[in-house]
Amino acid sequence: MVTPNILVVGHGMVGHKLAQELAPAAAEGRCSVSVIGEETRPAYDRVHLSEYFSGSSAEDLSLVEPGFFDQRGLQLQSGTAVTAIHRERRMVTLADGRSLPYDQLILATGSYPFVPPIPGKDRQACLVYRTIDDLDAIREAARSARRGVVVGGGLLGLEAAKALKDLGLETHVVEFAPRLMAVQIDEGGGRLLRSKIEALGVAVHTDRNTTEIIEGADYAHRMNFADGEHLETDLIVFSAGIRPRDDLARAAELAVGPRGGIVVDDLCRTSDPDIFAVGECALWNDQVFGLVAPGYRMAEVAAAQITATFAGETSEARFTGADMSTKLKLLGVDVASVGDAHARTAGAQCYTLMDEPRGIYKKLVVSANSKHLLGGVLVGDAEDFSTWQQYMLNAIKLPEKPESLLLPAGTGDAPSLGAEVLPDSATICSCNNVSKGALIEAIDGGCTQLGELKAQTRAGSTCGGCAQLCGQILKSELQARGVAVNNHVCEHFPHSRQELYHLVRVERIESFGSLLKKHGTGRGCDICKPLVASILASCWNEFVLAKDKAGLQDSNDHFLANIQKDGSYSVVPRIPGGEITPDKLIVIGEVAKKYGLYTKITGGQRIDLFGAQVHQLPDIWKELVDAGFESGHAYGKAVRTVKSCVGSTWCRYGVQDSVSMAIQVEERYRGIRSPHKIKMAVSGCTRECAEAQSKDIGVIATEKGWNLYVGGNGGMRPRHANLFATDLDDEGLIRAIDRVLMFYIRTADRLQRTSVWVENLEGGIEYLQQVVLEDALGIGAELDREMAELVQTYACEWKKTLDNPGTVRRFRTFVNSDKADQRIHFIKERGQIRPARSDERPQETA
Repeated sequence: MVTPNILVVGHGMVGHKLAQELAPAAAEGRCSVSVIGEETRPAYDRVHLSEYFSGSSAEDLSLVEPGFFDQRGLQLQSGTAVTAIHRERRMVTLADGRSLPYDQLILATGSYPFVPPIPGKDRQACLVYRTIDDLDAIREAARSARRGVVVGGGLLGLEAAKALKDLGLETHVVEFAPRLMAVQIDEGGGRLLRSKIEALGVAVHTDRNTTEIIEGADYAHRMNFADGEHLETDLIVFSAGIRPRDDLARAAELAVGPRGGIVVDDLCRTSDPDIFAVGECALWNDQVFGLVAPGYRMAEVAAAQITATFAGETSEARFTGADMSTKLKLLGVDVASVGDAHARTAGAQCYTLMDEPRGIYKKLVVSANSKHLLGGVLVGDAEDFSTWQQYMLNAIKLPEKPESLLLPAGTGDAPSLGAEVLPDSATICSCNNVSKGALIEAIDGGCTQLGELKAQTRAGSTCGGCAQLCGQILKSELQARGVAVNNHVCEHFPHSRQELYHLVRVERIESFGSLLKKHGTGRGCDICKPLVASILASCWNEFVLAKDKAGLQDSNDHFLANIQKDGSYSVVPRIPGGEITPDKLIVIGEVAKKYGLYTKITGGQRIDLFGAQVHQLPDIWKELVDAGFESGHAYGKAVRTVKSCVGSTWCRYGVQDSVSMAIQVEERYRGIRSPHKIKMAVSGCTRECAEAQSKDIGVIATEKGWNLYVGGNGGMRPRHANLFATDLDDEGLIRAIDRVLMFYIRTADRLQRTSVWVENLEGGIEYLQQVVLEDALGIGAELDREMAELVQTYACEWKKTLDNPGTVRRFRTFVNSDKADQRIHFIKERGQIRPARSDERPQETA
């Protein structure tokens, strides 16, 4: 019997998927499979290509496990281009002159980056963003550049912008359309996305048609726009879309579409039944799919058809289109698009939520009868992506009030769409076409960890958008089987936050890298990095902007200030207990006048100064620090404020000196890092003017001492604190707070408020009382000692920054300029400034 010869042209992500699908048949000797790759490197992960500029190597991005081809009897030829297809002889010609025969040929040639026909586009340092070689060229060009411009504001364009920013360049995005990501999101989402990206220091120029690129005056290039404006830059990266690589097919006279793409049917066959096309080079139903998920599905269909044909069988596999929903983090901003995001379906109705204070935009598109979800847009918070996608894909009936899906969990009347509600046929992982039933089958086969489930089914292993839902299904199924479920922080650490804390503490681990090497895997993520940073600070109290810790911090901690909606920052000096001298009040007023800041008294009895730009922060801090102020840690998951009334010193109802106690408490616990923010209050009597019972730690004076309350909070779900202890003396009060805080830091989950922590403790508040007041676990002395170490090692983060010139240098709006950000505009209102709305801003210029 002659072994059929299958030839795959292209070894990108989809080409490698084909190799994986054909590997079992090749390993059994049922066919011979050869893969021809034009790039010198084997297939790598283009979805996470931008990570190449943030520490990932080409090896990290590789999709080919060691020995994959040799162990399965497949042949791979990298660095080789196919130059011609000879259909009549079933042969292909390679660039080196060799010819290879085929029985079945699969074209997985992908796409090439579209470069607009702009005069000057071929100038030096005008590059594209597509391959690792392209990225190497960009990195080299960036060495001598100050400013970089990305032409294109779509998915790949914003990825390229992140790359330039990671390389330290002043970064601009130029987009022909009136908004960013015009294909995926609507005007409202685009507007919010733009504001968030601009707040991160990337300049955005929309509605810009570049007419020519010429030599610049101050930079290497000058980009002239059709409206008469211009922009100068040293480096230009074109990322304005893709075009199918169909040149081989055209030359072989296969059918191609009017605008490009190799025409295929539902079996992924071209006009020649012996030639298939998959991925971005293929045109199905007049559509070219630019996402990896449809390409993977095409690869599965083509492989199924080919192997069935050689076995004398038929396959039911068909390509019937693809869900183009996407979830991404672009420049640190969550963005998601589900289904019919633009409401193009007849009769479609929309619900929208614009939460400007929190920087969140949501749009829900529902059917004419409001019974089914058609699509949606999420910007700033994509937590609902998996839920919305499952509503759409499985035609699950919407709640009576669809708008409730726009609200955070627990605030609307929408029923929870738990994993158990989804049918087994529900597609959980679109990238790899994995159903809930396939996940359940893997769990039945012994998968008990998310990592095992991903390895077995490949669900969540490509874009990662479904990983959370995969985890929910795993937990739900394991619980149904009576199996204990873990609470690992993420896929990089097989430990809970509590376990990581103990590992750091017991083994005296002092860096993220050391912890990852000893107890984790991979490179870390946006979940575990700030979590570990918090744990390290809670244990060792080292400077959060130290060289090995700065990159772990969330955005606010990264600049020791709170970023606001317009990209400016607010500064909150500590005012312990709300007590402040006239001289210090005058200093705050003088600083606010000097830097043109908006001032407001906060609910925690402090003064917030709004409108500072990044480069102004050290200068503002210096004047405040010189006057005796220190950081109020308003930016951190840390102990923040201790509110107080005037107490027995002034008030005729006061029974204890609440101001003195509030100052003592605040100065003891100031800035201690914790799983979530901590707020406190001290009231001088039961009239409760300081609102202590709504705080994480609340203290109320009695005639016999102090009553201590634990586990309250305001926010979206306000909760009263629990009465924890009564009539404590000063020493007993401080000891109890010490132990409560340290036990919370030890045992709480990531971003878990004290209220939820107390509710989730086995035994609740009574158990906590036993641990703290009765030392039931015998750890009281340890908790006391650990708190004493944090108190003794406290240092103001503002002052520590000012004392380190290297750290001060990070506080610049632009990498290579001391200029202010001209895109931040204010309006005078009630004698102070406020951020200008979009319709109040001056017309934008390049």
